[in-house]
Amino acid sequence: MLLTQVKPTPSMDNLRVALVHYWLLDWRGGEKVLEAICRIFPQADIYTLFYDPDRVSPLIRSKNVIASFLNPLRRLHRSLLPLMPMAIESFDLRKYDLVISSESGPAKGVITSATTRHFCYCHTPMRYLWELYPAYLREFGSIRQRLALAPLATFLRSWDYSTAARVDGFMANSRNVRQRIWKTYRRNSRVVYPPVEVERFRNRDSEDYCLMVSELVPYKQLDYAIELFASSGRRLKVVGDGPDYSRLRRLGSSSVEFCGKISDAELADLYSSCSAFVMPGEEDFGITMVEALASGKPVIALGRGGASEIVREGCGFLYPEPTAIALRGALQTFDRVRHDVIPSLLQDRARRYSDAAFQLRFRAALSAMWRDLKPPSLKSTRCLSRTVPILRS
Repeated sequence: MLLTQVKPTPSMDNLRVALVHYWLLDWRGGEKVLEAICRIFPQADIYTLFYDPDRVSPLIRSKNVIASFLNPLRRLHRSLLPLMPMAIESFDLRKYDLVISSESGPAKGVITSATTRHFCYCHTPMRYLWELYPAYLREFGSIRQRLALAPLATFLRSWDYSTAARVDGFMANSRNVRQRIWKTYRRNSRVVYPPVEVERFRNRDSEDYCLMVSELVPYKQLDYAIELFASSGRRLKVVGDGPDYSRLRRLGSSSVEFCGKISDAELADLYSSCSAFVMPGEEDFGITMVEALASGKPVIALGRGGASEIVREGCGFLYPEPTAIALRGALQTFDRVRHDVIPSLLQDRARRYSDAAFQLRFRAALSAMWRDLKPPSLKSTRCLSRTVPILRS
């Protein structure tokens, strides 16, 4: 006799919802995804490890944001990684029907009740613990520092892997990240591309410069591209800031302009007038590439990760290896055919990743995961001459 009753998918508007984001200390792609989810669930509360209201959007500031006990130390947040599991597990989420974690850090490690559904929108498993761990390890100068980091990383990887079991269903921001989720956690996931505000970009006549927009950190692999533009005399504008700023600036020349952090309006202007957008590193997805296409500009990108999903149907040029020689070949191909580029076709491609498209995909994925998540059924069996209900997987 089956005692299990499968609950129907409830109306999303009637759910008590909590959104968990790793930290709210900047305004980048992950935070824009969180804002889009807030538009789907305007009643949701937000939980986060660290929160600085001056660095997020007005919509996020208008929400009930609960920061962890580590928040007074937010200026030191990168050095507090060993304490993050304890902090993320301290949130009391028992009153919620649905928890959605926005993940490229420890957010999915929250503890929920048996009746709460927990779905994770994963931007990528933590790079510094998994795929890029050897690169991060090399950044530590001394052998003593590396020896100190190794046991901590081993503990955090074990914790990160185990917390994947706390998630009822995964969404990945690209097919590339879906593969990483399977490799890292052995969990299937549904692809829901992140939202891009394609409507705020426009096309203008191209000026004689290429554009790169990126956080200036080593794993973005900007160095070989900057060296190529510097040695060839081609104009390049680099937007962004980060710990690698000084080193990368030394690689440049008068033809390479570092713009630093700029406003959204200034960035839209640079997109609208560039001749092409350059993406030299492997991205999980690559929102900046979609922004370039929304501006009617072709993308010249390393043919890995999100670029292989976005740069299709004649909207750009992919090259096979992260080397100056390969990038030079792609630039030469672009020079030969640049006058054949049709901006409106590139903008049509970008609209596939609009906020409206995200809303439809996200709601559909949530409904499907809720419907497919069946609790274990109870089966009667005889044990020691008594009828005892046991769990059947």
